[in-house]
Amino acid sequence: MRTKTKISLLLIPFLLSITGCEDFLQKDPQGELTQEAFPVSASDALLATNAVYSTIRNWAYHSGGYPILDIMSDDAHKGSNPNDQLPTVGPYDKFTHNSTQDGLDRWWSALYEGIKRANVVIENVPSIEMDPVLQNRYVAEASFLRGLYYFDLVRAFGGVPLVTATTPPTKLPRSTKEEIYDLIVEDLLFAAANLPEKSAYDPQNAGRVTRGAAKSLLAKAYLFQGDFVNAEKYALEVILSDEYDLEPLFTDANGMNGEHGIESVFEVGAMEVDGSSGNQYANTQGVRGSPNRGWGFNRPSLDLRDSFEAGDPRLDATIINLGETIDGVLILGDGTTPDETLDAGNNVIEVECYNQKVWYPGTTTTTQWGHNRRLIRYADVLLIAAEALNENNKPGSALQYLNEVRRRARQGNNSILPDVTETGKAALRDIIIEERRHELAMEGHRYWDLVRTGKAPAVLGPMGFVTGKHELLPIPQNEIDISQGSLIQNPNW
Repeated sequence: MRTKTKISLLLIPFLLSITGCEDFLQKDPQGELTQEAFPVSASDALLATNAVYSTIRNWAYHSGGYPILDIMSDDAHKGSNPNDQLPTVGPYDKFTHNSTQDGLDRWWSALYEGIKRANVVIENVPSIEMDPVLQNRYVAEASFLRGLYYFDLVRAFGGVPLVTATTPPTKLPRSTKEEIYDLIVEDLLFAAANLPEKSAYDPQNAGRVTRGAAKSLLAKAYLFQGDFVNAEKYALEVILSDEYDLEPLFTDANGMNGEHGIESVFEVGAMEVDGSSGNQYANTQGVRGSPNRGWGFNRPSLDLRDSFEAGDPRLDATIINLGETIDGVLILGDGTTPDETLDAGNNVIEVECYNQKVWYPGTTTTTQWGHNRRLIRYADVLLIAAEALNENNKPGSALQYLNEVRRRARQGNNSILPDVTETGKAALRDIIIEERRHELAMEGHRYWDLVRTGKAPAVLGPMGFVTGKHELLPIPQNEIDISQGSLIQNPNW
């Protein structure tokens, strides 16, 4: 097995150029900070910027710890042992969750903690006497991350309190969804104007936010707002920058060999350690039982399995089946989890299987913490461009980027996954969304794609989705309570 020694070369030293020789992922970047005396120097500015990044390795950052966004879609079920976390995670599988559901408060708090750390940089670093180029870059990095955190908030909860200062008012009402998106766009435009391209960073700076990441997130934010003109503009700017490409092998797009590779636009760097330097996102979903790689949550659904086109290699690269051998490890699974789950009519409705996209070479739960979650990858950008171009009545150009994704997927086998030739807007729209499902399955995209395209009622209705309610999650009840009336719950919750 390849150990992650390259972390010390690719993820860490860029965060150590000022702070000394301790690994960034092994040290709390806020450990010695105080509000009264921070930041005042260039080294403080780096510490403060590093602290904003640390949020994305917080287990709670990932939708409260559990991959509920996949579980609420047609791609996955709760997984794990049938009774494990059934009262806390199980409700998301059937849309019976409520405003006190486990995880929502952790997710909300983690995102606002990241926003608070970003505000420290954005508000205070500009007044520090230091290299102006580096100064602007730090502020741009924090701006991108603040935009990322608010993008999660607005998709999940709609309009939320808008906090842009280190000392906000005690009681803040909810801003509108439009006001949140305005800030996201403002932050990302600033980031795009002041960040370097990926190629401008040396290997010691791998992992920092780039101009391409800012423009990619801008494209996605515009896509969610239905602004296809700007979605097209920024997706194409990323594509035409020649900074990115698809990994030759689909498995490397999320695997160890593709970490900080040509397809990675922005990812969560992590080490093979249990703690703040690692990332528990993959451990939560790792194979349960034998080998013991994690908790086994987020089990791919039969619906997802059956939706792939005949021969699509991405199916095997997305789902781990019992009896499969990966990296020399035989997958036997969990003895307390049924190999098959039947309904009252003896029809198979679930099988024990696991999310292969979070597989990380190793034999213990600790090594599973080393998976780098890809938050933005180039295939997503290509499909955003395809969708926006189709909506802008440019089907020929849309097909170019759609088929680029399909060509990589078929791995040189021209007998499968033929190029799409459909040019009708409605039909091509459906094809692109289905391609997103297969390319990005189990990566946290499907639920939001169904909601934003209006497909959720038809697809998720049989699972319990209620129109006018489940497009958003409920504001955590504890946040409602402590707001003393300044926060109002989402409709029908």
